[in-house]
Amino acid sequence: MLIALVIVVIVVAAALLVAAKRPDRFRIERSAVIHASPEHIFPFINELHRWQAWSPYEKKDPTMQRSFEGPASGLGAAYGWNGNKNIGSGRMEISESVPSSRVNLKLDFFTPFKASNTAEFVLVPQGDATRITWTMQGRSNFMSKLMGLVFNFDRMVGKDFEEGLGNLRTLTEGAA
Repeated sequence: MLIALVIVVIVVAAALLVAAKRPDRFRIERSAVIHASPEHIFPFINELHRWQAWSPYEKKDPTMQRSFEGPASGLGAAYGWNGNKNIGSGRMEISESVPSSRVNLKLDFFTPFKASNTAEFVLVPQGDATRITWTMQGRSNFMSKLMGLVFNFDRMVGKDFEEGLGNLRTLTEGAA
C-alpha cells in the first residue's frame, strides 16, 4: 500500500513538473487556399454579423444568444455570445482591420474558462485565389498547461479552424 502511494505521488509530481515546463504561450494556425478574391472573402470576416454563415462555432450551438456592439464592421465592431457547454460565453472585438488583407480580433472567454487571446485572419492573393490564414494565440496558464498533457488543443481547435475555412471556401468560391 505504501509503495502504491509513493508511486502515485511520484507520478503526480512528475506530471506537475512536466506541465510547469511547457511553453507559456500557445499559437494555433491553419491556412487554406480559396478560389476567390480577397475583396470577396474579406467582408465575411470583417462584418461580424456574417460569421453565422461560416463559423464552425455557430453550428455547435445554433440557439446561442448573440449581441453586437459598435460599428457594423471593421475596427471596434464587437460580438458577444452566450451559449451551451460547447460554446460557453465570451466577446470578440475587431482591433485592426486592413481592407482585403487582415482582421485582428481581441478574444475574451468568460465561461467555461476565463482567457484573453488574440485571433488574426490574413488574406494573401495568389493568382486568382487567396491564401487565408486563421491564427489564435495567447498565454498558457498552469491549468491549461496541465490540461494540455491530456488534451491536444492544437488538434481540437485546429479542426474547428479547418472547418471554418472550408465553410468560407464553400460560401465564397464560384460566387465572386
